[in-house]
Amino acid sequence: MIEFKLEGDFIPLIQLLKATGLVHTGGEAQIVVTEGEVKYNGQVDYRKRLKVKRGDEVEFRSQKIVVV
Repeated sequence: MIEFKLEGDFIPLIQLLKATGLVHTGGEAQIVVTEGEVKYNGQVDYRKRLKVKRGDEVEFRSQKIVVV
């Protein structure tokens, strides 16, 4: 599990995937989101500009990110 400390009100999903090192580029992040590889709070979510906030959980390739 990865615990990500949020410094503002939200972080876009694509930036979160990059910031945690689960993808290398923004382009790669966009691809995995549009292909349905990312779960947001337990549901597959295809929104690239999704605003992830404190208390949210994101899952990608057996990794769970908890935003605090």
